[in-house]
Amino acid sequence: MLRTLKGHIIVLACVAALVALTHVFVVRWDMTDDKHYSLSEASKTLLKQTDEPIEVTLLLDGDLNAGFRRLKKATEETVAEMKVYGNLSLTLPSREGTGLADSFGLRPIVIHEREQNGKTAQTTVYPYALMRYKGRRAVVTLLKNTRGLSGEENLNASIEQLEFAFMEALHLLQQTETPRVAILEGHNEPDEAHTYDLMAALSKYFQVDRGQIANSQEPTANSHILDGYKAVLIVSPQTAFSDAERFVIDQYIMRGGAVLWALNGVRFSEQVLQSEGFTPIVPLDLGLTDMLFRYGVRVNPALVQDVQCLPIPVNVSSDPSQPNLQPMPWTYAPLLLTSQGSPITKNMGQVMSTFVSPIDAVGGEDGIEKRILLATSTASRVTATPGEVNLNDMNPDLNAFQYQYVPIAVSMEGSFSSAFAHRMVPEGVDTDEPIRKSSPRTRQVVIGSGSILLNEMQKNQALPMGYDRYSGMQFSNRDFAANAVLWLTDGEGLISLREKSVVLRLLNDKRAHDERVKVQAISVILPIAILALIGGTVFVVRKRKYEYKCER
Repeated sequence: MLRTLKGHIIVLACVAALVALTHVFVVRWDMTDDKHYSLSEASKTLLKQTDEPIEVTLLLDGDLNAGFRRLKKATEETVAEMKVYGNLSLTLPSREGTGLADSFGLRPIVIHEREQNGKTAQTTVYPYALMRYKGRRAVVTLLKNTRGLSGEENLNASIEQLEFAFMEALHLLQQTETPRVAILEGHNEPDEAHTYDLMAALSKYFQVDRGQIANSQEPTANSHILDGYKAVLIVSPQTAFSDAERFVIDQYIMRGGAVLWALNGVRFSEQVLQSEGFTPIVPLDLGLTDMLFRYGVRVNPALVQDVQCLPIPVNVSSDPSQPNLQPMPWTYAPLLLTSQGSPITKNMGQVMSTFVSPIDAVGGEDGIEKRILLATSTASRVTATPGEVNLNDMNPDLNAFQYQYVPIAVSMEGSFSSAFAHRMVPEGVDTDEPIRKSSPRTRQVVIGSGSILLNEMQKNQALPMGYDRYSGMQFSNRDFAANAVLWLTDGEGLISLREKSVVLRLLNDKRAHDERVKVQAISVILPIAILALIGGTVFVVRKRKYEYKCER
C-alpha cells in the first residue's frame, strides 16, 4: 500500500514539474507540411526586441463568407504565434471597427455573392488590422488583390503574406531613424514629375534623396559621397558615365552598398515616333557595359517584342477630319511575367513596360546568386540594333515570335569583384584609400528598361506606376519597385518572409454541389455504422466469453 502511494506521489510530482517547466520554457512542434504555424527567426528576433506591449486591432469582423472567415482565422493564428515571442494583445472591435477604419481613411471592399436560391448577397468588409506600439500606429493590409488571380488564389496569397505584413509594420514602428536611399541625376534622367510615384512608394520606408556624384561646381568627386545611403537607384540615364563616376559607384558596392540599375539598352525618340510614325533605334552606350559584365550581367543593345502586350489607340479612319481610334496591340509594350521563386516578385501580377532590352547573365562560376525577376511570355522576339520601330508594324508575323521567357530583370547577391581591381584611380576622384578589389556579400538588381519605374503625367498630375490610362488597368510596377529596394536594403531578412508558401487546397465547387447529398449521408451514417459494428462485435465477444465460463 505504501509503495503504491509513493508511486502516485512521484507521478504527481513529475506532472507538476512538467507543468511548471512549460511556464518557463516554451516548446512548440509545427507538424504541418507548409510550416503554417511557425515564425521565421527574423520575426522572432524582431518580436523579442520589443520593450513595450503591442496592441493589434483586427477590423476584419462581422458576417463574413467562408473565404474571409479563413483569412480571419489565419490572422488570429498568426497573432497567437507572435504572442509566444512578444507582448501582444488582440482586439476584435464589433462596434468601433467602422469608425477606426474611417479615421484612418481605410476604404472597405464590397463582396457580391450569389446564394443557392439565386439571390445576390452583398457584404462590406474591412480587411485591415491596426498595430499600435509606443504611441505610434501602422495599418496592416490583410487582403492582397492581385490582378489575374481568382478570389481563392488571392485569399491564399494573402494568408501567405500575413507574417510579412505584420513584421513589416512592426519594423516600421520600431525604427527610430529613417534610412536613406539616393536616386542619381546628371545624365538626362527623367525629371521628378515622372519619378514622383517611385519616390512616393519608397517614402513609406526611406528618406529619398536626389543628386549628382559630380558636377561642374565640384571638379573632383568624393569617393565616399554615397556611403550614407542604404541603396542607390540609377533610373533611365541617357548619357555616358565618366570614369570618376563609375569608380565612385564601384567602390560604393565594394564597401557593401546596394544598387538598382534600370537601364535602356537602346536609344530612341518617342517624340519622333509620335510625330513621324517611326524612329530609328541604335545602341545606347552609357559606359557601364564592362562594369556590369564584371558584376555578372549584360544589358543587350536590342528591343524585345511580345505578343502579350498593351494596346494603344490607333486611328484607322481614312478621313483625317473624322478620326476613328481603335485599340491595337503594341508589341513593344510587353506585359512582363513575374517569378514566383523570388521574394521580390512572389504572388505579384504582371508588370507593364515599354521598349525593354533583354538581359544576359554572365560569369556562371563567379559565385554570384542570380535570379530572374521579370521575363517575357512564350511568344517573343528580339529586334537587334541598328533598326527601326514603326507604328505601321501593328500586325507582325506571329511565326517570328519564337523566343520564350526572355529575361528583363535580374537580382544578384554575393561578393562582387571590382571593375577597377587592376586599374589606377581615375582622374578627378578625391580619395586617399587603396582600391577595394572585392565586396562583402551585398545585392544588386538590374532591369532592362527604365520605363518600369516611371509614371505618366495627365493634366499635370502624376499617374501611378503601372497604370495604363488607355485601358484603365493597374499593373504591379509599384509593388515591384518597392519590393526590389526593400530586398536590396534588407539586413534583417524580413523580405524573405514573402517566400512563405501555404498549399492551396481548393474544392471542386460543381462536384461538391452535385454530390453533397451523398457526402452528407456518408458523413452522418458511416460513423454511426462503424460505432454500431464495434459495439455489436464487443457484445458478441463478451457474450460468448462469459457464456463459456458459466457452462464450465
